[in-house]
Amino acid sequence: MKPRMTLKKIASELGVSISTVSKALHNNKEISQENRDKIQAFAKLYNYRPNSIALNLKNNKSKTIGLIIPEIVHFFFAKVISGIEKVANSRGYNVIISVSSESMEKEIINMDLMVDGGIDGFIISLSKDTLFHQEYHHFRESISQGIPIVMFDRVAKGLECDKVIIDDKKAAKTAVEHLLRTGCNNILLLTTQDYINIGKLRTEGYLEVLREHDIPIREELIVKVDDRGGMDDYQIFLDEEIRRKLDAFPEIDGVFAVNEIYAITVLNVARMRSLGIPDDLSVISFSDGILSRHSRPSLTTIKQNGIQMGEMAAKILLDSLDSKEDQTQFSTYLIDTELIERDTTKVIV
Repeated sequence: MKPRMTLKKIASELGVSISTVSKALHNNKEISQENRDKIQAFAKLYNYRPNSIALNLKNNKSKTIGLIIPEIVHFFFAKVISGIEKVANSRGYNVIISVSSESMEKEIINMDLMVDGGIDGFIISLSKDTLFHQEYHHFRESISQGIPIVMFDRVAKGLECDKVIIDDKKAAKTAVEHLLRTGCNNILLLTTQDYINIGKLRTEGYLEVLREHDIPIREELIVKVDDRGGMDDYQIFLDEEIRRKLDAFPEIDGVFAVNEIYAITVLNVARMRSLGIPDDLSVISFSDGILSRHSRPSLTTIKQNGIQMGEMAAKILLDSLDSKEDQTQFSTYLIDTELIERDTTKVIV
């Protein structure tokens, strides 16, 4: 008996990427006819069943939705999961959860397995690898085959599906303006690379506030972290970069970090350097997770309301699944944020 073939095995045997295999099996003309024929013949030889066949066999709803998140480190995603499951379970749906580990190939594999298992629809936050390559064919294929997708937090601009996000730029402006109101004048920005849409928008918010207050933009006070690699690697880089910036620019009196892990790293560096928080250095970030609430000192944050985001995403998807009409229009839904003041920023007098 031939072993059960998977996308990963086909890619490995033929020396191509999983994305190439996926495209070839769906007859995507981005792949040459020769390679499409080769990959399709190999798949047929080993009885690989493409998603399109699985979908043709699917007559009834499974009452199951798939949730794909990029990682499980951030408490924000745990809150989103809680919101999704609350709504899904109340309406008789089950939720299957998978983690892409910031890999586009794993994202594709997870979607393939879930579709093969008869999933009704997806709720997805994109991996950093997908955003970096701007490769969305696997989502378009799912949508074209009648399996709806709702994206949240990290979304694909231009893809025709519903999206649930916060106003990242506006929320970032709230954070930076708070630092300015508490007396900070030299604010260090710790952000992601621009290919991550939420990091880019939060960076734009930081820059816009400086312009509005006629504060010179200092590129040397902007650190863009490339954290597509392992956490250990980028944590070492981030720790060293924060130390270098504080050495080179002792006038830094505030830090805006686009996530709480970056902010906690700042607190650790400050503690090692005997810097007082917030008297010597004020810190603010996004997320409002466990780390924010239980760090010492506790972290001032922008709360993203992950539970509400999850509830909204689930409601939108299930409404689409339960509707008897084909969906032709899509919307982007905004979840409100709020500033949570704690001990890492000064009290406004």
